[in-house]
Amino acid sequence: MNKKIVKVGDIECGADQLFLISGPCVIEDESIMMKTAEYLKKVSERLNIPTIFKSSFTKDNRSALKYYHGPGLDEGLRMLQKVKENFGFSILSDIHDHTQAKPAAEVLDVIQIPAYLCMQTSIVVAAAKTGKVINIKHGQFLAPENMIKPAEKAVEVGNDQILLTERGYTFGYNDMVVDPRSFHEMGKTGFPVIFDLTHSIRKYGIPSADPSGGARDYLPVLSRAGVAAGVDGIFIEAHPEPAKALCDAASQICITDLEEFLKPIIEFHNLEVKYRK
Repeated sequence: MNKKIVKVGDIECGADQLFLISGPCVIEDESIMMKTAEYLKKVSERLNIPTIFKSSFTKDNRSALKYYHGPGLDEGLRMLQKVKENFGFSILSDIHDHTQAKPAAEVLDVIQIPAYLCMQTSIVVAAAKTGKVINIKHGQFLAPENMIKPAEKAVEVGNDQILLTERGYTFGYNDMVVDPRSFHEMGKTGFPVIFDLTHSIRKYGIPSADPSGGARDYLPVLSRAGVAAGVDGIFIEAHPEPAKALCDAASQICITDLEEFLKPIIEFHNLEVKYRK
């Protein structure tokens, strides 16, 4: 099957050039958002890697009510709009209910369907009907070949501008496992495939601020494996001070480390493209 090219602004997702989705896990205060976006812009230009800015206005699957859930729809979209205006990024964020699709589409260029919700028909259909690009994250409970099912729901209501994102499997024991076969199986759908690196190293059941809540040591080998397997884009959450982040503190990359982390990934991708041709 020929791979579909999905355009996000000027970015051709699914073409030969690797693209990046990055930003803080959840929207925090405005200074953190602007600082991250400014640094991301510089990294994107220096490495010539097209970049989509990502941050969540709501984190609706936190494991405790006391944990930070984000600023909410209105305030979150206001800050994302400011990032767009100041830095020219296309913007991605996730929705958690079908009623959020329409207002989110006024700001977002890509509407993301969270992994836990990927089979919820109402949310997928509402997002698809906005006409925006849809990034459907692979549910931890779903065989990769079954990701065609939520994609088909979007297509059936007239939207084939779809991205699919792998973020690992959980077997109920608080650990994420990335199976490289999933890149192949999801690629067979014809839609561009993204590898969400930083969520794939999370340790479930452990507070994200706990250093043991993420396994950053695996990031280099996982990133190379995914890119060598032919993914089209990579998803890396980044923060100016990960240890102080209000969500996923143990798995986000420090923004100042991102450029050096990306260099070998880009080289691996270029080799994969050359080999494939």
